[in-house]
Amino acid sequence: MTAMFEQLEILFSYVFIQRALVVGILVSLCAALLGINLVLRRFSMIGDGLSHVGFGALALAAVLGLAPLAVAIPVVIVAAFFMLWLNERGHMQGDAAIAILSSSALAIGVLITACTTGMNTDLNSYMFGSVLAISEGDMVLSIVVSVVVLLLYAFCYHPLFSVTFDENFARATGTRANLYNLLLSLLTALTVVTGMRLMGTLLISPLIIFPALTAMRVCKSYRGVVICSMVTSVFCFVSGLVLSFLFSLPTGATIVVVNLACFLVFSAAGALRKN
Repeated sequence: MTAMFEQLEILFSYVFIQRALVVGILVSLCAALLGINLVLRRFSMIGDGLSHVGFGALALAAVLGLAPLAVAIPVVIVAAFFMLWLNERGHMQGDAAIAILSSSALAIGVLITACTTGMNTDLNSYMFGSVLAISEGDMVLSIVVSVVVLLLYAFCYHPLFSVTFDENFARATGTRANLYNLLLSLLTALTVVTGMRLMGTLLISPLIIFPALTAMRVCKSYRGVVICSMVTSVFCFVSGLVLSFLFSLPTGATIVVVNLACFLVFSAAGALRKN
């Protein structure tokens, strides 16, 4: 036990781990909150779709020699709005729009890297995540974006709740549903881009989906799901980060597996509760 505490003390003394902890906790909170609305609206795979779009944008930025996040943020936001527009106009169902955009962007990203310098280390870190890749600039940008997301979500909590559960009723009572749908898409896009550096474009989606689904196994009220989802998300992130260090495992994958384990435990607890 003493040896473990010593290892943890060493772990949290590293600057890159401190940066990962700050970014990870903030992204986990944002992802947990937005995941609830996305899951309830059956639009949960938007995180996966936007992350693939982000990979294509990052590949293009690397080739052009531009700042990766400066390119990825506007591209992913436009993609999120485009998915919403396709779904609302009836041109294409949400899952179909996500599938087309995500697969196309991923393929374009792979082709760009293959036709130029090949798959380099930096792009691989974006695909699978890396705690070492988080710079001080990334941390500052993540803090700013995450604080904006959390404040906007808190300020628009009640309208988002209304639009999520009954959009037609919300419109009838004067709520500007289109505006809050755009806001939800914007916040999701910002969260995905912020978390890509740490979790990778292929592993950021579970961070949005798992905490919400886990909380819904045992909580019945919306407020209860929100609180439980936030606590679970942060717990799984910190636990995954620690376990990845102790056992020399990939950080992003370990965090996802911890989320899966929590989901299974909560599902079992929910089943026992019903019996």
